[in-house]
Amino acid sequence: MPRLNLSRYATSKFRVLVLLVFMGGALIVMSTASFAQTPAPAAGAAPAGAHHGLMDLILSHIDGVLITIAALSVTGLSLIIQGAIKTRKTVMMPEATTEHIKELISQKQFKELIEYTENDPTFVAQALNPALKRAPSFASMKEAMETALGEQTAEQFRKIEYLNIIGNLGPLLGLLGTVLGMIYAFQAVADAGGQADVGKLSNGISTALCHTFLGLFLAVPCLAAFGVLRTIVDRNTVQGALQAEELLLMIKPVEAKPAAPGVRAAPQPAVGSAAAAHPAPVRKAPAPPAPSAT
Repeated sequence: MPRLNLSRYATSKFRVLVLLVFMGGALIVMSTASFAQTPAPAAGAAPAGAHHGLMDLILSHIDGVLITIAALSVTGLSLIIQGAIKTRKTVMMPEATTEHIKELISQKQFKELIEYTENDPTFVAQALNPALKRAPSFASMKEAMETALGEQTAEQFRKIEYLNIIGNLGPLLGLLGTVLGMIYAFQAVADAGGQADVGKLSNGISTALCHTFLGLFLAVPCLAAFGVLRTIVDRNTVQGALQAEELLLMIKPVEAKPAAPGVRAAPQPAVGSAAAAHPAPVRKAPAPPAPSAT
């Protein structure tokens, strides 16, 4: 049984730690801006408790668009962490799995090899298992492996495609919230007969623009993570296909070797054809000696 190598998980922990630090730093910046951008109350101005920071504007106007963006943010963060862990080379193509497959092939334990690759969820094992079931025809085995490689590659890309969807929905949701906020702001002006307070109108517009900010804040990390993970998946799937092809060549059935080029077998004479066309010469019997005269 292979020994667990703890160093393999160092990369995933580092990535998750960097991601958490990034998200935490963004929240700290937003919270700091909430207090730093709050102007000091002047004499005769609004009460001191009326804050106009970014976080205050967001939390004081919770609507359906804000809740949707918040839910997608949590989903996107989960997908980023999951993708950073599952798209690693040590998870998709662990060395222990490849070495065990090579060992089974060298010992010619093909029945155990089929059972092992069927139960192992790694990329190489799942690509090799359909080919083993098509033995001994190597052409059928190769065709089955190519089909399995295409399915496994598409499955890996489907796992991270949701990040692309969420990243594209972020700006649209932000624009939707902005349009709704502008509608409500100008509707307030219409209800006041065109004499609405400029401060209230500006506050409504700034609240509407908060949705745009949240949409972009959702889209940028998701699209950036999608681009990085797509590159990693593309590289790992290509390497996995090469490893699967190498393993398939190790179990290639022995085929009859063709004759060496330039060597021809000696032709056999045809019976009844060449002999009739070129008959053998007939020798005449020697004539008897003439009788002597007595």
